Amino acid sequence: MPQTELAPDIAGALSWSRKRIDTVDARILLRHVLKCSAVRLAAYPEARLEAPEWAEFQALVERREAGEPVAYLVGEREFFGRSFIVTPAVLIPRPDTELLVELALAHFGDKARARVLDLGTGSGALAVSLALELPEVDVTAVDRSREALWVAMANAARLRASVSFVLGDWFSSLGEDRYQLIVANPPYVASADPHLDEGDVRFEPSVALAAGPEGLDDLAAIAAEAPRHLEPGGWLFMEHGHDQAAAVRGLLTDAGFSAIGSWKDLSGIERVSGGRWLGRGEDAASSGLPPERDY
Repeated sequence: MPQTELAPDIAGALSWSRKRIDTVDARILLRHVLKCSAVRLAAYPEARLEAPEWAEFQALVERREAGEPVAYLVGEREFFGRSFIVTPAVLIPRPDTELLVELALAHFGDKARARVLDLGTGSGALAVSLALELPEVDVTAVDRSREALWVAMANAARLRASVSFVLGDWFSSLGEDRYQLIVANPPYVASADPHLDEGDVRFEPSVALAAGPEGLDDLAAIAAEAPRHLEPGGWLFMEHGHDQAAAVRGLLTDAGFSAIGSWKDLSGIERVSGGRWLGRGEDAASSGLPPERDY
């Protein structure tokens, strides 16, 4: 159990924590406990913690030392310049996923009243970001987890984003609805991947991570079904694993998509693949993708 009999100052608390966890993590946790800015933390190292603050900080450091993600400990994570509520019911938003937002903005920035679908919304980071960046677009977000939808709805309310939420497994609850753009960050880790037992992902919902022996089951299901829910000329963009771009392009080809491509994440890895659905019998060579670039 944490010792609380003598509360140190900020410098002392950080010094204690550095022997146990990363310095950046320690500063985030201490700011969370003290409800202060990074500037205040740096400017007043001599400020003494209250005993309850010291006890709370020790407990958080011990939980982080045991592997719990910082985002779950503080209850939030930044995505596309905004703070999103996160809980163990949802995946923690990653910077690489911002590429999906960038692609949507590149393609739909000048279109009004387009309909956009976010599959497997989780925390709602994608859907809410798109609704706020493209206020004239109608955004629908789907998730199979009721608990995840509660988190996503809380984020939409907190950030004042207009999003429609649907409980369902991919397209199962959407009837014959069609969209101009579908984005998805589905599970794409192989079910036997040893990384599922390492680091932060040990604490994240496995149902949102693993997808069959090669990690392609959900990507394949979305690619195959998406044409039924895309308007002619509509686009599908899917995030995938670092070594899955070629396989996903193959899935899109098999499903009849045109202008298929892959885009690189912040690390230069092909992280998102997508294509355009022109409809059966239409000229698959017409039009092209948004200009390819590294984000």
